[in-house]
Amino acid sequence: MAVGAFLGPLLAMLLMLLSADHFTLVFWVAVVPAFLSVAVMIFGVSEPDRAAAEPVRNPLQRAELARLAGTYWLVVAIATVFTLARFSEAFLLLRAQSVGLDVALVPVVMVVMNVVYAAAAWPAGALSDAIGRFGVLTAGFALRVVADLALAFAPDIAWVGIGVALWGLHMGLTQGLLSALVADSAPAALRGTAFGMFNLITGVAMLVASMLAGGLWDLFGPRGTFLAGAGFTAAALLALALLRGSGGTAAR
Repeated sequence: MAVGAFLGPLLAMLLMLLSADHFTLVFWVAVVPAFLSVAVMIFGVSEPDRAAAEPVRNPLQRAELARLAGTYWLVVAIATVFTLARFSEAFLLLRAQSVGLDVALVPVVMVVMNVVYAAAAWPAGALSDAIGRFGVLTAGFALRVVADLALAFAPDIAWVGIGVALWGLHMGLTQGLLSALVADSAPAALRGTAFGMFNLITGVAMLVASMLAGGLWDLFGPRGTFLAGAGFTAAALLALALLRGSGGTAAR
C-alpha cells in the first residue's frame, strides 16, 4: 500500500506536467486503479470455508462488545484522540502551496511522506519486538508533535519538507503498532469485532478531524490547524502513559 501511495503521486505529478495542469485528466486516470481494485475484490477474493459446527453470530451485538476488555477500549480512546490530530494529508499539500510550491509539483509532498513512511514501517515493527510497543509509539507521537510544530511555523518549502518527512516518519512508527495494540488487547475470537469497532470509531474521528482542521485553517490559517494537531497529539501521548500504567498486555 505504501508503495502505491508513493507511485501514485509521482504519476499524478508527471501527468500534471505533461498536461499543463489538467486536473480532470489526472482524476480520470486515478479512477482506473480504483476500478481494478474493486474487480480484484469481486473476482479474486473469497471467504475461507467455515467449519460446519462453527456457529454464525452477529459480531456487533452488545454482548459481543461487552466481552472486549477495558484495555481494548483504552486503546480505542487513545487512537481516537490521536486521530483527531491525524487530519487528511491534503493539508500537507495546502501547506506546501501556501509557501509558494508550484501546483504541478505539489504531489511531491506525498512522495516524500510516503517514502519515509514505507522506509520506517518495517524497522519500527522490528524495534517494537525488541523494546516493546510503548517506547516506539511514544517516539512516534512525539515526532508528530515536532512535525506539526515545524509545519505550523515553516517559513519556506525547506521547512515544510522537514515537517512532511517527520510526518511520514511518525506514521511509520505508529500506524502498524496501533493495529498491533488492538490485536494484543482483544481475544482471538473477537479480533474481527475489535478491528471493526476500532476502524469505525477512528474513521468517524478522521472525518471530524478534517472538518475541524478545515475550520481552523479558514479562521486562523495553517498555524492554527497544525498547532491544534500538536495539541491533540500531546493529549494522546499523555493517555499512552496511562495505558502503560494500567499494566495491560497492550502496554508491552
